[in-house]
Amino acid sequence: MSEQRTTQHTDQGIIFAPWERAFRRVLSPFEEFIHKQSTSGLLLMAAAVIALYLANSSFAESYLHTIHTPAFVGIGCWGINMSLHHWVNDGLMALFFFVVGLELKREIMVGELSDIKQAALPIFAAIGGMVVPALIFLAFNHDTDAAHGWGVPMATDIAFAVGALALLGTRIPKALVTFLVALAIADDLGAVLVIALFYTQDLALNWLLVSLALFAVLMMFNFAGIRTAIPYFIVAVFLWYAFLQSGVHATLAGVLGAFTVPARSKYNPLFFVDLINEHIDKFIANRRQEDTIMSSNRLYSIVQNLDESVKGVQTPLQQLELTWHLPVAFLVIPIFAIFNAGIPVELGSLGDTFSNPVMLGVMLGLLFGKFIGISGACWLAIRFGVAQLPTATRFSQIAGVSVLGGIGFTMSIFIAELGFPGHPEHLLMAKTGVLAGSLLAGLIGFAWLWWLGRKPHSPV
Repeated sequence: MSEQRTTQHTDQGIIFAPWERAFRRVLSPFEEFIHKQSTSGLLLMAAAVIALYLANSSFAESYLHTIHTPAFVGIGCWGINMSLHHWVNDGLMALFFFVVGLELKREIMVGELSDIKQAALPIFAAIGGMVVPALIFLAFNHDTDAAHGWGVPMATDIAFAVGALALLGTRIPKALVTFLVALAIADDLGAVLVIALFYTQDLALNWLLVSLALFAVLMMFNFAGIRTAIPYFIVAVFLWYAFLQSGVHATLAGVLGAFTVPARSKYNPLFFVDLINEHIDKFIANRRQEDTIMSSNRLYSIVQNLDESVKGVQTPLQQLELTWHLPVAFLVIPIFAIFNAGIPVELGSLGDTFSNPVMLGVMLGLLFGKFIGISGACWLAIRFGVAQLPTATRFSQIAGVSVLGGIGFTMSIFIAELGFPGHPEHLLMAKTGVLAGSLLAGLIGFAWLWWLGRKPHSPV
């Protein structure tokens, strides 16, 4: 009864637009679906399927023409002229790396990577999961012009992998999801370092110095206590352009820009409580029964101060991560998949495809390299006492997660684009290996953990 009275009282205090109640009933399930962890992975899968369909249908020619359409952005004679494909990979993906950078900074400061004891296992797992796949790729492609693609099978796609775990629900302990997230974050950091160190073109030193100067400006903003996003955004755009001209991949501007975003709030929680109470007292004292926010400048001014106080107790890092997470997950990554996952499949040449060393190196690197590298590194770390299993988990579950780590879709395709810029045949085989390896790793890893979830707990 009390819940019903509370609900009625709350509804009576809400001002509804004419159609708002009906729209809320329709939109609520959709909003709930959007915020589920598995949704971004499902959307990414749908985008990949669409790309494969377009590349293997009567629309193939139009699809290729569209993604390679040149697009000029600039003013007058100054600007940048790139194909839509390059705008997506060099420009739009900078937003993806920006969110990755925000997540990395948060995890390092207060998350799973902040405590060395908790971080030890996923860090060792990430290192093993990068080294072994690279070695497997090189085993198939050493002393060839494809050897530069060794970084392709190193990365784990966090959206797909965590989405697969989320679908398992209560069959797995929550600590296992936390372990995979920490592993994927550490893996992302490793991938960023690999891109910066090994997939950089010829450097233009003058532009690199400009990039360092712009990064220093962003750091000055941080130390000066500037918490408004606009100054960071403006300088970050110039940083992106400087990186683009320097030879260092421009998307790294997103990571560096994210690391300069302040992680300090303006107000501490106790001061915030006092401030909020003060604003509420002023609001009550100045409110007349006939007043609305629209008609009363006094109340509007108090509400504005209240809004500033709420913003002041939040960190800019948290605000930006919350703001950009959904656009990146639901727009940037699916667009990237549509522009990059379109692989023509010729049934008559499947035998040649599955015997191609680039394809085999990538596929087996993701499928077996991740499994051996992650589970092997975890076993060694636990065996020698430098790390311990997450709470309420079994090593067999860690092994299942290591198979899911072979889902390398987004970052693997991205590195393939960097590794084979002048070798379309190698790029095609690498992308085919990414899709095949990721699909097999996802299915096997999901089935493994689902089967373990049916069995009674044991120390295995």
